[in-house]
Parts: sequence; structure tokens; C-alpha cells
Amino acid sequence: MRQQVYARSGGHDSPYSLEVDARPAEPEVIEAAATLKDALMTVLKPMEGLKKGLQARLDDDADKLDSDTRRRIEASTRSLERRGQMQITAWCAMLDALQADTPPEFTDWFAVERNGGNDMDVGMFRHWKDPTVPFADAVMRNAQGLVITSATLTDDPGGTPSKKPADSAELESPDPESPLGEAAWKAAEQRTGALHLENPAIRALVTSPFDYEKQTRVYVISDVRKDDLNQVAAAYRELFLASGGGGLGLFTAISRLRAVRQRLVEPLEQTGLHLYAQHVDAMDISTLVDIFRDEVDSCLLGTDAVRDGVDVPGDALRLIVFDRVPWPRPDIQHRERRKLFGGRAFDDRLVRLKLRQAFGRLVRRDRDRGIFVLLDPMMPSRLHGAFPKGVVPQKVGLAQAVDEISAFFSKDAEGDSPF
Repeated sequence: MRQQVYARSGGHDSPYSLEVDARPAEPEVIEAAATLKDALMTVLKPMEGLKKGLQARLDDDADKLDSDTRRRIEASTRSLERRGQMQITAWCAMLDALQADTPPEFTDWFAVERNGGNDMDVGMFRHWKDPTVPFADAVMRNAQGLVITSATLTDDPGGTPSKKPADSAELESPDPESPLGEAAWKAAEQRTGALHLENPAIRALVTSPFDYEKQTRVYVISDVRKDDLNQVAAAYRELFLASGGGGLGLFTAISRLRAVRQRLVEPLEQTGLHLYAQHVDAMDISTLVDIFRDEVDSCLLGTDAVRDGVDVPGDALRLIVFDRVPWPRPDIQHRERRKLFGGRAFDDRLVRLKLRQAFGRLVRRDRDRGIFVLLDPMMPSRLHGAFPKGVVPQKVGLAQAVDEISAFFSKDAEGDSPF
């Protein structure tokens, strides 16, 4: 597999992980796959025999087995079934597909996982094109009821309502007059697997109690080159200083985070602002977030895990800076899902949801306020639906953004804040 990956990817000098389509497989790969399948089958047969023997004992010795012994035998039987009939059988099906066709619901590929230019692992991978199919089969259909809720569950390119009208009901039905369109609900049902159920899902929209138009601002910086890390680091520095700390810097790649952090740490420390960074500081992400939450004027750099998992109400998080539009990584799995779920529209939906998830970190309470900054002048207007209605991204230069951020937080400090 490694030979096939390197031969087809041309990535001998690449420091990054490599992947290629599994088919058509090289003759040496098919030969090795046949040998591996034979070996797996020799493992599977005694496992099945052992499972049947344990099941027979549960029947034959039903009057002699105590409860603890029965539970251990049942657990062992389930484990043998999971590891044997499910896992090994699935592996054999993957190996057979190298000489035939991959089932249309799956994607197969080979990959060499690398770290620092060194090979760490080699493998054949198979994933569902639509991962909600097994979720619906294993979880949804076996449940008497299921509630799926999230602030980023739906995707409406035109944005979502920012504040509940005074006379509206708490739950709103999605009718033609609803602030949320049918396309947004269909996207939610597709993402959750509700489309695979026999009965339609019951929909409910709970509008936000926050006044995002007054409590937040969104800036798209127009004069910083996102491919020049010196300019990117300088922008982070000036933006963090303008807010007086409380800044979360989000990155689409670990390498960019580390490079910017190296340029940032000294100038921020000189001004008394502590800087912490995921993938650099020897602490897990929950510990870093706890420190960031307690040190109100500190700054934190992170990637996806920080964007999705931070809950920091109050002034400790008042500024979010994203290094660039978080387009999906164009790997083989994404390529196949993109074909299935709508091409560019699927990419746009993923990006809007990531931006919405990040923006949602800013306002967790009625009196929270914050600013969201994107250091990417190439952000298309069709992504503006990531933000609530009334919050219109402003495309400005870095100097203007710094001035407006300083003024925004200075007014609040003087007690002139409208909230």
C-alpha cells in the first residue's frame, strides 16, 4: 500500500500525510490482499467456534451458572461477535473490493500518515459516504424517541433571526412565513439522518434571546495577505492589543498556528498579555480553556477543537480572530461526499456552519459582547448567512478595524454600552 501511495501521489518530498484511491490496485497489492484475507479467515473460524461453544454452555448449564459467570460469558460472546463477524468480515469485504467494485455507499482509499516528514502509519480506509445511514440504523430506528438540538443545526444562506419578537411563541413552526426556509430544514434533516426515517421529523425553532446587532461586530480584513505569516502575525498582535486581551485566535492548520504563535508570544508578553496555544503548550485543551477563562485578559490560539468546545461567558472571550475562510480539506473522503451532497453548495454549507459555530462563542449571556474578525479578503458574500440577521460583515483595512475595536470596548469600559 505504501508503494502504491508514493507511486501515485508523487509526495516523496511532502511533509504532509498522503492518500490515493484504492482502485485500481497494483498487482502486488491484490496479491498481498488475498494473503491477508486468508490469514483473517483462519482467525475468524476458531472465533466463531468459540462463540458457539459459549452460547451452548449458556443453554446446557443454565441451571448451574451463577449470575456473574453468565454475565461474563454473555460479554465474551458479544465481543467475539463484534470483533469477528463484524470487524473481520468487514475487513475481508474491503479486501475483496480491490479486485471488484467498492459498494456505492462507501469510499475506499490508501493513506500514509506522516508527522514531521516521517511515516507514522499506513492503512486502507473505508468510510460511509453518508455517515448518517449507520447512525439512523443503529440509533434512530431503535429509539422510542429522539431529540436532536443545536444552535448550528440548520443552515440558512440568508442568515437566521437574531432576536425573538416580543409577541412570538417560544416555538415556531416552519410554515411559508417562518423566518427559516424549507431549504434550511432540509439541510438539518440531511445532516442528522432524519431523512432516513419512515416518519417525518417534528421541527421546532427557538429563536435567540440575544441582540446580536448591538452586542457584536464582524470585520473582514481587506489588506492582510493570508499567505504571508508575518502579516498575519502582525494582524493578530494589533487586534489582540486593541481588545486588551480576551482574544481567541483560530487557525485552519497547526503549522500556521505554531508559526504565528512564535512571532506573537514575545510582543504580547511585553505588554502584559499572556498567550497560550493548543499544540504548543504541554496541557490538554480543557486545561488551556480553564486558564483562558480565569485570566480575563489572556489570549488563546487553537484549531477546530477549540472552536467547537469553548464555553467562556463574559469578558474573558470578547474577540475571535480567524486566520482564513475554513474551506474543507479537499481529501478523497470529502471529494466523494461533495459529489453526493451538492458540490459547491455542500462546501459553502460546511464553511457557514464552522463560522457560525465560532461566532457563537462570543455571546453566551445577555450582557456579553464581542467582535469577530476574519483575516481573509477573499471571503465571498454568499457566506454572510453564517451570521445572524442584522450582523453585516464590514470589509475594512486592518488599521480601521483596530480603531473600531478599541472604540467598541472603550465605550463599554466607560459605562456607555447600550447593553
